[in-house]
Amino acid sequence: MSDQERLAGYIEVWWEAINDFTTLLEQLTPEQWATPTDLPGWDVRACASHVAHLEGILAGGPEETAEVGEPAHVTGFMGLYTEIGVVNRRDSSPDAIINEIREATTARHTRLLADPPTDAKAKPEVIFGGVPWTWEVLLRNRPLDVWMHEQDVRRAVGLPGGMDTVPAKHTAEYLAESLGFVLAKKVGADPGTTLVLEMAGSNPFAFTVNDAGRGERLSEVPTEPTVRLRMDRPTFVVLAGGRSPVEPGVVSIEGDRAVGQRVVDAMATTP
Repeated sequence: MSDQERLAGYIEVWWEAINDFTTLLEQLTPEQWATPTDLPGWDVRACASHVAHLEGILAGGPEETAEVGEPAHVTGFMGLYTEIGVVNRRDSSPDAIINEIREATTARHTRLLADPPTDAKAKPEVIFGGVPWTWEVLLRNRPLDVWMHEQDVRRAVGLPGGMDTVPAKHTAEYLAESLGFVLAKKVGADPGTTLVLEMAGSNPFAFTVNDAGRGERLSEVPTEPTVRLRMDRPTFVVLAGGRSPVEPGVVSIEGDRAVGQRVVDAMATTP
């Protein structure tokens, strides 16, 4: 598959995620927009505002400024940066935020189809916050961000769904790729340790810690790994996304249970 074909695939996954997200937002009552989510300090409005902020910049809008102060839930530069979009839309109506997302993403989608990126390693001319991302990273990340916030909203307002879509599979499997890092660096497992993730709806993922102490994905799934984790997609997403705690028993740990539990406890890799 060429770079252009792969990047075009990411664009279509992102576009589906945007449509699913805005369709969900349109179903909500004004009261539901104030419902707290699993993200500290963020309600439904904040999740929608964040998406509107980043998509507006990617569509060519100006960088925004705001006095965000020092919120207790914000850590790091990117946390402060993303808070700008939330602060600037505190008084915006739900319809205004939804329309902002749709207008920005429609303009960007049209532009990407008319002039598609062809080099995955090239840097986009427009990107938010000055992050040094390539086209590959940017276009692969956007469906993840949008879909994760769709799920934040769904959990907050009690409207489960969207777990069997293309963006859902894209996001879960993208997050699963980080388990090698979790095993080697966050858990500090010994070289030679192997981990298999069996997540419903996806093929198994297998990792090992190599002699240099780095996590490495295995092309073949070992029959007797050091640790085997089994769980459904919703459980994996909230763990890897650092969202809400999961109910006891929803994760099956086989093999070295101590290492397996440390992996589960350290699985969060994205805010």
